[in-house]
Amino acid sequence: MKNKDGLRYPSIDRLLEVVDSKFKLAYIAARRAKDIQGYEDHFEDYQCSKPVGIALEEIIEGKVMVEFEDKAEE
Repeated sequence: MKNKDGLRYPSIDRLLEVVDSKFKLAYIAARRAKDIQGYEDHFEDYQCSKPVGIALEEIIEGKVMVEFEDKAEE
């Protein structure tokens, strides 16, 4: 069954437990969604049907890992 809750799923509160910043979250989701775009038919197990929603589900599940450089160290 695909998601019928629109932007309420996945929850921003759950996403921010995984990623500590809304800006980082948007960046990670956009990059992953761009990778997913051509392969939507391989993601039937997800509740969301659009690439950004699938990317957000993967972030919650811990399938997407990104490290950011700390500019303060330079």
